[in-house]
Amino acid sequence: MFTRLKLSIGQRLFVSILAAFLLVGAAGVGLVRWSLSGGAQASSAPDRAALDLLAQALAERFSQHGDWSFLPADAAQRKAWLRDTLAPAALGERLGLLNTQRQLLAGVKAHRGLIALASIDTLERPVVVDGAVVGSLLLARAENPADNLAVAFLVQQQRSLAVLATIGVLMAALAAAALAASFRRPVQQLVHGARQLGAGHFEARLADSRQDELGELARSFNQLAAQLAAAEDSRRQWVANTSHELRTPLAVLRSQLEALQDGVRNTSPEHLALMHRQVLALARLVDELHELAKADVGQLANTAVPVDAWPLALDVLQAFAPRFAEAGLHARSGVAPAASTVRCDPDRLRQVLGNLLENCVRYTAHGGSIELHAQVQDQALQLDIDDSAPGVPAASLARLGERFFRVEASRDRRSGGAGLGLALSRQIIEANGGRLLFSPSPLGGLRARLVLPLESC
Repeated sequence: MFTRLKLSIGQRLFVSILAAFLLVGAAGVGLVRWSLSGGAQASSAPDRAALDLLAQALAERFSQHGDWSFLPADAAQRKAWLRDTLAPAALGERLGLLNTQRQLLAGVKAHRGLIALASIDTLERPVVVDGAVVGSLLLARAENPADNLAVAFLVQQQRSLAVLATIGVLMAALAAAALAASFRRPVQQLVHGARQLGAGHFEARLADSRQDELGELARSFNQLAAQLAAAEDSRRQWVANTSHELRTPLAVLRSQLEALQDGVRNTSPEHLALMHRQVLALARLVDELHELAKADVGQLANTAVPVDAWPLALDVLQAFAPRFAEAGLHARSGVAPAASTVRCDPDRLRQVLGNLLENCVRYTAHGGSIELHAQVQDQALQLDIDDSAPGVPAASLARLGERFFRVEASRDRRSGGAGLGLALSRQIIEANGGRLLFSPSPLGGLRARLVLPLESC
């Protein structure tokens, strides 16, 4: 069975780039072949006649000396001897004298590789002395006589061209290897970083100094790693805060029950009421956690329909009148906005307004004020709920709406819940396409602003 060869991305890039260089070289060779093979094929009779004369002259000299000893001893001189002594200039640049072992004695000989690559023709004429072949003349020629000068150049410079071709291939291989390595390194770093993230090491980061797509990928990876690290920190904080908030009412219930079991306390309406309040607080916390969990996975029940939000807000404000009176607070509402029809779930909107007004009751000082206003801006309805002092420190405004976050000092846990109401309210408003914003109130306390897109007519 055949197994598929596994190549890394670096190896694939190296092969692809080297192949591209080689294809360019092959195209150049093909162009040379096409150039030398173009035109009508000329008759070889003149070249054959010239070779016959040269072969006779060489045979006579060989007979006089008995061998090839009359050739120059120096290799450089032998290369030019045929051209300068016997052969016409037109042939001498392309002509070689070979012995019986096909070794070059004088002149030049086109290499077989050059003949194949450049599509060069050859003519050969034996040198015969006393009926025996003592050597041969080999002539390189083009099909078109006009290209014989090009053939002469290729034959004369074939060694230099071979060296240049070798250097070119080596440089192409080095360039391909360098380019492949420049891609392989960041990819390997990305793989290593992904494995670190998979192992839970969210502090992993990649070098992002590159300005290309790989650099953008590294920056995206770092952003993802930062988001995962933040999510992990949030998860840990969520678990810690949840366990802490659950532990408090459970600890109170446990101490009360143990006191009853040990006979330290007698069953009384006061003790039962205390335990009942803790059970209600625990149930409320569990309900809020359940609602937030459903909102996180998009399963929070939310049926958006056209709703006239201003009358609904006034209705919720009126429903809180007994709570305001009990807390010694004064509530008032502003004038109706020009338009107040939005698309949202009316029950969820009541829930959010109730959470915000409940916070006003819990945190506003006795004798304070609560105001409800609305206005239209940028095709959206803005519902503002303002309360009076105490206010929220500027450093804490941005964190309002985070889960389990409570402002210290005046707005602490002794006055309110677990810090989940605002987080759930923000989830609900965002699920209805709006925003929940917090800022200092002109009354000296906190302003909660609901921004909901107006329903188009």
